[in-house]
Amino acid sequence: MSSRRTIVNAYIELTKPRILIMQLVTVSVGYFLGRINVLASPSLYVITLIGTGFIAAGASTLNHVMEKEPDAKMDRTLNRPLPKGVISVTSATLFGCAMAVMGVAILFLKVNILTGIVGLSTLLLYNFVYTPLKQKTWLNTFVGAIPGALPPLGGFAAASGVVTVEAWVLFSILYIWQLPHFYAIAWIYKEDYQKAGFQMLPIIDPDGIRTVRQILFFSIVLLVISMVPVWLKSLGMVYGMGTLGIGIGSIYVAIKLFQTKSLEHARLVFRVSIIYLPLWLFFILLDRVL
Repeated sequence: MSSRRTIVNAYIELTKPRILIMQLVTVSVGYFLGRINVLASPSLYVITLIGTGFIAAGASTLNHVMEKEPDAKMDRTLNRPLPKGVISVTSATLFGCAMAVMGVAILFLKVNILTGIVGLSTLLLYNFVYTPLKQKTWLNTFVGAIPGALPPLGGFAAASGVVTVEAWVLFSILYIWQLPHFYAIAWIYKEDYQKAGFQMLPIIDPDGIRTVRQILFFSIVLLVISMVPVWLKSLGMVYGMGTLGIGIGSIYVAIKLFQTKSLEHARLVFRVSIIYLPLWLFFILLDRVL
C-alpha cells in the first residue's frame, strides 16, 4: 500500500499541481470575463477546466521527461520522481502524452476550435520551444512567458468564441508579470541553474546589473499595462485602485533590489510576485461582483 501511494504521489508531482491550479484559476478569470456578453453554460465551463487541466498536466509531465538529466544536477529538483527512479521515463512519457492528447481533444471537440488552438499552442510552445531554449539562450524567459499567459485567453475564447482586445490585455498583463517573477527565481537558484546548463540571465550577468534593470523596468510596465482595463472601461475603480496598490508595491521592492543587488531582496521580489497574482485576480472578480 505504501509503495502504491508513493507511485500515485509521484504521478501527481509530475503534473506540477501548483502550476496546474494557477492555470485553472486564470482560465476561470478569462472565462468569467468572456461571458459578459454571451451566456456561457456552467457545463461548458467545467469542460473547459477539464480540457485545460489535462493539457497542463500533460505538458508538465513531458517537461519532467525532457529535463530529467538537468533535474538530477540541481539540488532543488534532484528528488523529483524521474531522477529518483520512482517512475520510468517510458511510463511518464505515455502518461504525459495521454493527458495532453485528451486535453487537446476535449477543447477542440467539446468547447470550440479557437480554444483548442490556444490549448495546443500552450502545449507546443512550452514543451518544444521554451524547454529546449532554456539550455541555449537567456531569452528563453521571453518565450516561456507566452504559454504561461495563454490560459486566460483560452478561457475567454471558450466562453465567447472570440478573442477581443480585453482578452489580449489579460494575456499581456500575465505575460509581463512573469518576467520579474522568473528573473527573481533565476537569481535565487542561479548556482543550481548553472550546474544544469540552463542559460538564465543572472548566470550570464554575474554582477546583476542587467537583471535588476529588467526587473525594475518590467515592474513599471506591469503597473502601466494593468491600468489598461480601467481605460478600456472593461473593469472599474475597485480593480483599478487595488491593482495600483499592488503595482506600486512591486515597483518598491524592485527598486530595493536595484539598489542592493542582494539575494535577500531577490527573494522579496519573488515573494511579492507570488502575492501579486492572486490579489490581481481577486480584484478582477471583486470589481465584477460589486
